[in-house]
Amino acid sequence: MRAAALHSAAGALLLAVPGVAPAGAVPGVPGTAELRGTAVAVARAAAAGIDFGRCAGEPDMPRDVRCGTVTVPLDYAHPDGRRIRLTVSRVRATHRDPHNSRHKVPRQGALVYNPGGPGASGMYFPLMGAVPEWKHIAAAYDLVGYAPRGVGRSAPLSCRDPKHFFRGPAQAPTHPSESYKKKRIARAKAYARGCAERAGGALRHYNSLNNARDLEVLRAALGEDRLTFVGASYGTYLGAVYAELFPARVRRMVFDSAVDPDPEGIWYRNNLAQSAAFEDRWADFRAWTAAHDDVYGLGDTPEKVRLSYERASARLAKHPAGGKVGPAQLQNAFLQAGYYDDYWPHRAHALSAYLKGNPKPLVQQAGPHPEAAAETENTNAVYTAVECNDAPWPTDWAVWDRDNTRLARVAPFETWDNVWMNLPCAYWSAPRQRPLDVRTAPGELPPTLILASERDAATPYDGARELRRRLSGSVLVTERDSGNHGVAGGPNACVNGYFETYLLTGRLPERHAECAPHPEPKPAPARPGGRSGKERAASRPVR
Repeated sequence: MRAAALHSAAGALLLAVPGVAPAGAVPGVPGTAELRGTAVAVARAAAAGIDFGRCAGEPDMPRDVRCGTVTVPLDYAHPDGRRIRLTVSRVRATHRDPHNSRHKVPRQGALVYNPGGPGASGMYFPLMGAVPEWKHIAAAYDLVGYAPRGVGRSAPLSCRDPKHFFRGPAQAPTHPSESYKKKRIARAKAYARGCAERAGGALRHYNSLNNARDLEVLRAALGEDRLTFVGASYGTYLGAVYAELFPARVRRMVFDSAVDPDPEGIWYRNNLAQSAAFEDRWADFRAWTAAHDDVYGLGDTPEKVRLSYERASARLAKHPAGGKVGPAQLQNAFLQAGYYDDYWPHRAHALSAYLKGNPKPLVQQAGPHPEAAAETENTNAVYTAVECNDAPWPTDWAVWDRDNTRLARVAPFETWDNVWMNLPCAYWSAPRQRPLDVRTAPGELPPTLILASERDAATPYDGARELRRRLSGSVLVTERDSGNHGVAGGPNACVNGYFETYLLTGRLPERHAECAPHPEPKPAPARPGGRSGKERAASRPVR
């Protein structure tokens, strides 16, 4: 799919996770060995802490950001076996009240952030303290980011040589032929095989349960008695798993753009729901572009805009723009516009310019960036490993073909692209887990905050409602008639008010709350240069 941690003795940790049965025969289900291994790792981390210093290996990191590492077991059932180091970044609480320079804001502890993915790094999260919408929070909290296991320099995972990762201009048929499907099946098998060959026996340990255990070790290493956490996208599922495993260790928790935690949906059915939701978001973009036909000239109805897009795709199939951008690269660029509506003006401009004979904006926005190949390959490898390891997937191609052929009849924009992204899971060699049935009883977990936009495509809105049903005492704040993926600290002051109030005071609205949508973007020319970090995070590689 496509995203977001005192010291405890072993006995205390075991008491903090009541009711978890031994693993039995199902790999990865929490059992006694993993609980004891987690307790050992937590005790070690609490004693060692984190030695923060310069951020070597993190390009362009400002001096006020300090970095360190925390050691965790590769396999929590064997805490004395192989250990790996996770990189961590931090900016201390500023104590500065943005509205009253004479007022010193008391520190409330560390706030840990996970941006999702799975496979995304949060190492640059502490820089958010400089953003106006985050300054009150940065005054009270140390802002802590980290690279989860497998990501960046945290025992990095790779499934193929990054030099060969970016493919040239590629096709993206919305109704693929049988011969095209056979090619993609072969490619998916090769990718899954590459993951197994490169990672070996370690591959099975890259999963959400271990990510949650790592978060618990990070909490202890930071010296926090309880965890204050913000997770976005996949980070919300990580947070939900943590809340199920360690409810007594939660202080405050924000789920921003929530994944549906129903174990029946993890991850195959969730991806079907995502493909359907992207069709609606694609329609939103086309409606906005049609409303600004005087600027872009792509058509004054959503249907005419779709025809303009398809005309560009057909032309690119014959003559890739700049020798780099084919239909698949075009589709990927417009998929990003489904995540964030601030891309809409730039994508519409690029499409308009291309159809008028100027391919440069489209090449800038949709073309591959070889300098980011290693980072992108790593992100993709971790995404694949975690999702494939987390749950059973259909192993019969006929199931994938049947379900997605049906879906593509009504939702052609993203359906098959999503299949190719996840198809290695059909041929995965590592043992599969059984997803946790995340749910908490009244009083078991402190009140938590769920944020969602009503038309979010990457994590459809039903997931936020399901999470609210499963986490007793949680409250959902909805941004109506909007589809941005990730709303905390964004352009909606109403959402930000609830977000900030909760983190600073612990107060939540008494019941489900709604916010009016943020303003739609205004037409504007494309931004110069390459892609932003947010844009790279939303993009998918063309396998």
